[in-house]
Amino acid sequence: MLSKKVIENVLYAALSTGGDFAEIFVEDRYNTNIRMVGGYIENSLSGRDYGVGIRVFDGLNSAYGYTNDSSEENLIKVAKEVALAAKSKKEDIVLNMMKADINNIHTIKIIPNTVEKRRKVELLKRGYESAKNYDPLITQVTANYFDEEQNVLIANSEGLIVEDRRIRTRFSVQSVASKDGEMQVGFYGPGAFMGFEFFDAIDVAEVGKEASRIAKTMIMADYCPSGVMPVVIHNEFGGVLFHEACGHSLEATSVAKGNSVFSGKLGQQIASPVVTAIDDGTLPNEWGSLNVDDEGTPTQRNVLIENGILKSYLVDKLNGRRMGMKSTGSGRRQSYKFAPTSRMNNTFIANGNSTFEEIISNTERGLFAKKLGGGSVNPATGDFNFAVMEGYLIENGKITKPVRGATLIGTGAKVLENIDMVGNNQSFGQGMCGSLSGSVPTNVGQPTIRVKALTVGGRKGDE
Repeated sequence: MLSKKVIENVLYAALSTGGDFAEIFVEDRYNTNIRMVGGYIENSLSGRDYGVGIRVFDGLNSAYGYTNDSSEENLIKVAKEVALAAKSKKEDIVLNMMKADINNIHTIKIIPNTVEKRRKVELLKRGYESAKNYDPLITQVTANYFDEEQNVLIANSEGLIVEDRRIRTRFSVQSVASKDGEMQVGFYGPGAFMGFEFFDAIDVAEVGKEASRIAKTMIMADYCPSGVMPVVIHNEFGGVLFHEACGHSLEATSVAKGNSVFSGKLGQQIASPVVTAIDDGTLPNEWGSLNVDDEGTPTQRNVLIENGILKSYLVDKLNGRRMGMKSTGSGRRQSYKFAPTSRMNNTFIANGNSTFEEIISNTERGLFAKKLGGGSVNPATGDFNFAVMEGYLIENGKITKPVRGATLIGTGAKVLENIDMVGNNQSFGQGMCGSLSGSVPTNVGQPTIRVKALTVGGRKGDE
């Protein structure tokens, strides 16, 4: 992507005015997005994005610039501009550029851009028709196909040169059910670090049915009662609550600046003893996995919380300097247009000892949040607000009628303390996570868990 000689010259230029670390990130990305609405293709975009980002550290300060002109002359110009923040000329620069081989843990069988677009459209039609024909109450369906191939080269003044190839594929369906002037939405969107063979592992018709099942179930449901009650949160995308309410507060992006509720708490009990939480970027073919992060550091399994004790943060290079800690392989970015920072990969609560049936039967009365939707969180305080996409009442230890309009309100730290049962049925859900370095693919996950007391927003008087 760039010759070794060009890389060396650019890094020399980046360090020539006083910086003590320089990095080059080269990206060549191909992607396809096809969207079907109302049975017709609304958008069909295929494109290539190529560019180079250059970063310089001067102690605890950093500067970043990027360009889509990869000529040596321009890259040296950009490198010098980025380096202007440095205060004094650095002498005796020595670069030992040894190319590193990566351990590729992801088997890719069919490169998506070798597959005709016609076959991708056929998948959309199958998913769409399955969702639309599910029930007359389904009034609108949107189906999305996505694939990308991202080739990166990362080099830095510590002597690293590494190249990586990342291929991801995803299929999603959103269904809208309407009744008596009201609407409810269902969504399902599996994805993986896989090629087109991903569609041998999933049935797009079942994806469509699941989205419509949720929408129909909720449009027929009564409104959820409000109040403080036990909440059982199901597996798979239920893990988004931990991801948002706690995971972001464990990223060095906020921890290093003291802007996290968990800053300075390593070794302390921050959660119930039944909670162990992990971020693992090494899981083969998982949506949030990487061979190396976007700073060239191999990803790893990071135990964040073990039996309730805070064990680790998610750390990138720059914030690692600020914290006196090594990178945990957590430096990520959306593209070459963003400087990397600490981000999650595959973040999940580990399996516990309870069965799903035990958790439900031991809950006299409460809410079963089977699917969670969108939400918001303040990393500094951990305050969150989440919509429940699919919910049910629990009465006398049994799941009874569906309820809609529920929201979960609380703080991440309090939720961690109030988890009193953890199931043994862990699974993952896929999403896109936005933060300072843009939007990146992340897995969320957990087994079924019970929070013994959580504020549920609904309708007063419906109890």
